[in-house]
Amino acid sequence: MNVFAEALAWLSAPAQWQGPNSIPVMLGQHLAYTGVSVLIAVLIAVPIGWAIGHTGKGREVAVAFAGAARALPSFGLMILLVLLLGVLRQPEAAVITFVLLGIPPLLAGAYTGFEAIDRQVIDAARAFGMTRWQLLWQVEVPLGLPLLIAGLRSAVLQIIATVTIAAYIGLGGLGAPIIQGIPLRRFDMVLAGAILVAGLALLADLLLALVQRASVPAGLRRTTSRQSARVAASAT
Repeated sequence: MNVFAEALAWLSAPAQWQGPNSIPVMLGQHLAYTGVSVLIAVLIAVPIGWAIGHTGKGREVAVAFAGAARALPSFGLMILLVLLLGVLRQPEAAVITFVLLGIPPLLAGAYTGFEAIDRQVIDAARAFGMTRWQLLWQVEVPLGLPLLIAGLRSAVLQIIATVTIAAYIGLGGLGAPIIQGIPLRRFDMVLAGAILVAGLALLADLLLALVQRASVPAGLRRTTSRQSARVAASAT
């Protein structure tokens, strides 16, 4: 029996779906850490990104911070935070690590969404007498939302993948079969855990792709469709 078949057998075994260490429990733990981390990252990054995109100030600082945050080794950072905060604060250390990982793509999506808006649209809105807040919420936020959702997709996928290492410090999640299987040379467990994490990531990406598509204003969708039709007609 090859490793893939053994992994499927491990996944389908009734014992893996019952008890405190079952797949549903690990999935709940994984989703909990992902959801909390993404929510905190959104609350931090999106307002800052919108402020940068709206005012045009602070972009260089944001780019430098995003680059530095991306360069941080997630596993090493989590272990360092556990040592600094103490073993009783392992969940907090893990969440801080995941939040720092999710902030850069959300920050970039927030301010690039505003920067991508045609300046003529902004000028027209101002000419109609819109206040700064009306311009922000009625023009910039709706038009910048698709790129923000794209940043959210990237952040969610990175956090889902990185939450896997939370099992190394005993916090559970879908990475538990991987972490436990490696020293035991149970490659069926390792592959099964990888399949679960990959499946969750693909499902989350699919759902967010649908949300991103729905976030495009109807007028822009019609314009894009007409442009695509012209390009196709020209090519024909």
